[in-house]
Amino acid sequence: HVQLVESGGGSVQTGGSLRLSCAASLNPGDTYCLGWFRQAPGKEREPVTANYITGGSTYVNDVVKGRFAQSQDSANNTIYLRMNSLKLEDTAMYYCAAGPGCPTLWRGRPDYWGQGTQVTVSS
Repeated sequence: HVQLVESGGGSVQTGGSLRLSCAASLNPGDTYCLGWFRQAPGKEREPVTANYITGGSTYVNDVVKGRFAQSQDSANNTIYLRMNSLKLEDTAMYYCAAGPGCPTLWRGRPDYWGQGTQVTVSS
């Protein structure tokens, strides 16, 4: 069982920045895919970014491309989501997710979910 603990959400004005963190309880040698999803009120959960904890090409949703970036600290099994130029429509609950493969995770089927952290963007 993998535990995911998110932090870093909060309130910010449009154009501002936030950084989310997700610490994963991985075992040495695990090569899990870790990523971020978000769900706004009344909308379906959507993938934001994903990558293997060991690195590689990052999956990025087109709606955040150029503004959001995922990075990972494999030594500490932690991933980060740097969010710049935030827009009102970025307001959502952001969830960390983990699974053995990025393609499956990206399709909304990770094995594990974090508890979520709220991001609110206001004008």
